[in-house]
Amino acid sequence: MTLKMTIGVGGSDAQTQLAELTNMTSQVQAISLEEYQQRIQRATAQMKKMGWDAMYIHAGTNLSYFTGTHWHPSERLVGALLTAEGHLQYIAPYFEIGTLQDFMQVKSEVKGWQEHQNPYQLLVNSCQKLEVKTLGIDEFLPYTMFNALQKADPELIFADGKQISQYCRSRKSVTELALLQTAKNMTLQVHKAAARILHEGISAQEVVEFINQAHQAVGAPKGSYFCIVLFGEDTAYPHGVKKPKPLELGDMVLIDTGCEIEKYKSDITRSYVFGEPTERQRVIWQAEKTAQAMAFDAAQLGQPCETADIAARGYLASQGFGPDYQTPGLPHRTGHGIGMDIHEGPYLVRGDQTPLDVGMCFSNEPMLCVPGEFGVRLEDHFYMTTDGPKWFTEPSHSIDDPFALNLSNKS
Repeated sequence: MTLKMTIGVGGSDAQTQLAELTNMTSQVQAISLEEYQQRIQRATAQMKKMGWDAMYIHAGTNLSYFTGTHWHPSERLVGALLTAEGHLQYIAPYFEIGTLQDFMQVKSEVKGWQEHQNPYQLLVNSCQKLEVKTLGIDEFLPYTMFNALQKADPELIFADGKQISQYCRSRKSVTELALLQTAKNMTLQVHKAAARILHEGISAQEVVEFINQAHQAVGAPKGSYFCIVLFGEDTAYPHGVKKPKPLELGDMVLIDTGCEIEKYKSDITRSYVFGEPTERQRVIWQAEKTAQAMAFDAAQLGQPCETADIAARGYLASQGFGPDYQTPGLPHRTGHGIGMDIHEGPYLVRGDQTPLDVGMCFSNEPMLCVPGEFGVRLEDHFYMTTDGPKWFTEPSHSIDDPFALNLSNKS
């Protein structure tokens, strides 16, 4: 008897699939100096609108975003003070100044501090010199550092810098959208290759290692940014289990992975069956696909972000799942923003009233978890255009042909 398999699943091996992958990054364009300067201008315009005098931008994603200066945060204060008038001043330990300047895209002066000195007092002194009364604080600044800054000047008024950083970062430029599109195209190709190498008894770790190599083959220098591979009952746990089981015939397969191109991330999940789906697997899979479509259709310009979550969760409740976050059902938010951080605001979740705007990018993943059985997560990303939402990658076609290979062969 011939074993019926899901289209595009199994039938090959890692060596063959890796040999068929090619670098997909030939058209990649990095963020230009001009765009970094435009980001600073947008930030200063928002500061003026909100009545702030300046913002402290901490080492990490926000410093990278606004200045192109990629610097990993540590226990030492490294960052930049940006005033509403556009004055930019970096702060760093003296012994790091040369290295910091080498990393800078937007060049400016650096205020240095020696190891025995108080860097927070140095930052406060700059604020006083520049007549800063209200200072926005990077949302990623650790509390211990913020507390030290407060003690250095109890009269300084602090504001939540997220109001600036999220406003700017959530509205992607054409260049950012192109980088995100490339990263997602790459990961989708990797998904297709990973499905082909599956066989009975393969371990989750073997698939993880293949996906890492595959991401490198399509042009991601560091390989996978992350990777979750689950089989069977393990798929009911959204972020995995301690000891993943090997693959068996009839198992639901869940693979969630992504890569990074010029600091921009992909994050795509595919769920399908190794073998022939049961009726139960078909029903759950189709409910997931419909919920994903409902969230997409609800995401319209000017509507609050929560609208997408409410639509997906409402549909699932009508099908007997939930309600709310109860399982069997959807135990987490419907989606998250994505860009330089794999999870960034705003979010597709009840309570997020942020109006959907052009350039915003989101995951759409209203996962269905059925404890004791399996889970299904279909995750694709979309971005907001003047005409509404647009997919970066087309959603999974069907449980029998998840990668639409039959459609491709007919065209």
